[in-house]
Amino acid sequence: MKVLFIHQNFPGQFKYLAPALARRGDDVRALGITGREVPGVRLRNYVVSRSNTKGVHPWAQEFEAKMLRGQACGEAMERLREDGFVPDVVVVHPGWGESLCIRDVFPAARQLHFVEWYYRPYGSDVNYDDEFADPAFSPSQVRAKNAANLLALEEMDAGYAPTIWQRDQLPERDRHRVEVIHDGVNTAQLKPDRSATITFQRQQLSLGRDDELVTFVNRNLEPVRGWHVFARSLPRLMALRPRAHFAIIGDNKTSYGPSHGSGKSWRDVMLAELGDRVDMDRIHFLGRIPYSALIRLFQASSCHVYLTVPFVLSWSMLEAMAVEALVVASDTPPVREVIEDGVNGLLTPFHDADALAERVASVLAEPQRYERIRTAARQTIVDRYDLAGHCLPRQVELVDRVAHMEVSGAISLPGRS
Repeated sequence: MKVLFIHQNFPGQFKYLAPALARRGDDVRALGITGREVPGVRLRNYVVSRSNTKGVHPWAQEFEAKMLRGQACGEAMERLREDGFVPDVVVVHPGWGESLCIRDVFPAARQLHFVEWYYRPYGSDVNYDDEFADPAFSPSQVRAKNAANLLALEEMDAGYAPTIWQRDQLPERDRHRVEVIHDGVNTAQLKPDRSATITFQRQQLSLGRDDELVTFVNRNLEPVRGWHVFARSLPRLMALRPRAHFAIIGDNKTSYGPSHGSGKSWRDVMLAELGDRVDMDRIHFLGRIPYSALIRLFQASSCHVYLTVPFVLSWSMLEAMAVEALVVASDTPPVREVIEDGVNGLLTPFHDADALAERVASVLAEPQRYERIRTAARQTIVDRYDLAGHCLPRQVELVDRVAHMEVSGAISLPGRS
C-alpha cells in the first residue's frame, strides 16, 4: 500500500504511525513545511511563496493563510504525482489548510484526517479566562476560523481525534465519522525511576522526589496553559514549603494565545508582578530541554503541575503520569477525561492560585499519603493510552479500514482516473 502523510511540522502526531506502516512494507512518503524524517519515510518539504495580502479583512486572514498553505501543499503533491507516487491513503493534519487540494490531485485516494481542534465561540478556550478576555470579541470571527476545518470535514473519508472531548467539539453531524484514538504513550520507554535526580548547574544543586521538587512544563509560558496561575501560586507555596524548589520548562514565546500588550514575554510580565515576593534562587527556568531530560525531570518530580484552559490536552501530562509523577492539574474538561480527583491525580480550580498552592503543599508535606495515586496514574496510561498495546494497533487498523472504503466525493478529471 502507498501512504502519504501530510503535516506542517512532520512527523507531529504521526511520529509512531508513519514508521510503523513503513516497517511492515508500505511505501510511505511525507510532506511538510518543516520537520524531520523518521525511519522508512521519505520527507519532502514545500514552501509557502507569500504571506497574507496587505489589508485583507481581519476575519479572513486565517482563512487566506490556510489557503496559501493548501495551495503550496497541492503543488508539492502534484510533483509527487509527476514522480510516479500516487497514494492509496492520505493521512493528514488538516488544521493549517494542507488538505485543501488532496481530492483534486489524488482523486482516488482515501483521506484519513487527524482531527485535533474545532473552534467554539463559547464554552471552550476562547475567552475562558475573563482576565484576558478580548473586548472586541466577536463569536462570528471565531466561527469564521472554522472555514478551512469545514472544507476538510467535507472531504475526509474518516477521521480520528486523540480525546473524546476534542472529538465532541465538532458539529454533532460529523462526530460519528471520527474515532477516538490517542497518539499513544510509550510506556515501555517511560517508566518510573525513584532514584532520578536533576542537577541545576547555576547552584550545583541536585534534586529528586524526596527534595520537594515541583515541576511545571509548557511549550511556551502563557495563560492558555495556566502559567499566570502557577506563577501567582508561588508566593504562598514558597511560604508554606520553604525547602521547595521549582523547575519550569518552556520558551518565552506564544503558541496558542495572544502576546502581552506590552510586547514583553508572559514570563517577564508575571515575574514583574511577583516582584520580591518570591525567592528567585528557588526558581529554575530551564527553557526547552532534550526529551530524555524532560522525562528524567518527570521521574524526579515530587509534584508536577499541569494547567490548561479547555483546549487540546498536552502529551506532557500523560507522559508525567506514565512515570508515576504526582500530577496536580486544572479541573477543566480535557483533564477530567483522564484524571479522577483523588484516584490517579489531584484537581484544582483553574483560576484559583491559592487553592493550587494549598494542594501542592499538601503533596509535599505528606508524600507517602499519595503513593497509591502515583501508581494509579501510571496504570491509567497503561490501560488506556499505551502505544504498543492500544493506540498504535488501532491507528494501523484504521488506516487499513480506510484504505478499503469507498472514496467520499471522488471525482474524475479529464485525462485522469
